Amino acid sequence: MDPRFLPHNSHLNDPRRFVETDPQLRHLAECPCQHRSSLLDSLPTSAPGIYSLGGGRQTGKSTLLKQWMAELLRSGAPPESIAYFSGELIDDHHSLLLHLEEQLAAAPDTGLNYLIVDEVTYIRDWDKAVKYAADAGLLERTVLMITGSDLGFIQDARMRFPGRRGRADLADFHLYPLSFREFLTLEGGMSGLHGHLDDPSSLSDDLLESVFAAFSRYLAHGGYLTAINDIAACGAIRRSTLATYSDWIRGDVLKRGRREPYLREVLAAIVKRYATQVTWNALAQDLSIDHPRTVADYVALLERMDAVHVLPALIEDKLAPAPKKARKLLFSDPFILHAVRAWLTPEADPFERQIQAVIKDPVWESKIVEACVASHLHRFYPTYYIKAQGEVDVAYVRDSRFWPVEIKWTSQLRPKALKQIARYDNGEIWSKSRRTGDINGVRVLPLPIQLLRVAG
Repeated sequence: MDPRFLPHNSHLNDPRRFVETDPQLRHLAECPCQHRSSLLDSLPTSAPGIYSLGGGRQTGKSTLLKQWMAELLRSGAPPESIAYFSGELIDDHHSLLLHLEEQLAAAPDTGLNYLIVDEVTYIRDWDKAVKYAADAGLLERTVLMITGSDLGFIQDARMRFPGRRGRADLADFHLYPLSFREFLTLEGGMSGLHGHLDDPSSLSDDLLESVFAAFSRYLAHGGYLTAINDIAACGAIRRSTLATYSDWIRGDVLKRGRREPYLREVLAAIVKRYATQVTWNALAQDLSIDHPRTVADYVALLERMDAVHVLPALIEDKLAPAPKKARKLLFSDPFILHAVRAWLTPEADPFERQIQAVIKDPVWESKIVEACVASHLHRFYPTYYIKAQGEVDVAYVRDSRFWPVEIKWTSQLRPKALKQIARYDNGEIWSKSRRTGDINGVRVLPLPIQLLRVAG
């Protein structure tokens, strides 16, 4: 193995000390909050094939893969059958193929091999090497896991390797930031909630208040474990943590030939019009970018990077997006919003002056909550908003019908503002209310409890 990869393959020296010597696992062990993703239970262990793991930057893909390696070792896989390659150190498909061939030649003659190529999209024409290896029979006893932070590579894998993915039912995996339910589990707050989520009235006042308090904390750090650990360790999100994420966004955009001034303008426009209906033409008129198509291209790139979520309007009778209607632009996690704002308008103390301030602002807090609901639903269902005679904040498609949800993160609910949601017999209002209720025939439900149910 090329010596440059050895720091990430310390199991080859001493598999018993892999958790202690690996850089990602060693760092995880030092954190006050340590998360084990449920994806670990789904990653392949016995079926050869070409698998993909996608997800945005800083969501913990590399750490997840190292945890997977550790579990493979504990289950008895020979150390020599497992190898981890960082795509950032591999120039092109010729080099990638050479590394794969050398590793497979040194692997055991029997049993499965597990090869990981992390951030494969850094490698020029990476798919050519994978296709050749598959066609040449090199991967017949191999689980090849490729990862990337540009979700477009998953679609590339589906299109370019037909018939070569293997026989597993699930070949593509997506690692999101921690959901609210995962964060609450991390804190130990899910104990006592099981069996009560379908009936919030059965929860004690103290337990219900603790869920709302946890959700308020979630609005500050989102599902990013580094930010969660910052607050656990020092009570605030460090400037360096915010800068690390914004630097990744800028770096990845620049690597794709885009311009930083345009990126700054697009991100500033998303913040300015957050959670409101916008068109590409309207955005372009506010920017120095000449053409609406350029704005759309930048947003599409941010969406592939899992940084931005585009929420289209729903064609109700077709359960499909309305391409000619305005859409809403949302960040995929509260932490991304905070990191972007810290980059656009630097502050000496961004946690206190920006993050805490924006969460205390009722208008902004409502926008963050709405984006949080949309991004959670988007993980499991096609998700839209409704633009008819009035607007409904979110509508998700399940069981061949759409389910409209109005988000009301205020202390008072005014019936006049709920005319559109009241038109639907299955509409719901997710609110600040601690208890279930009814307004104009529409169910009112505690919003944090509903988020816990979505991920259940």
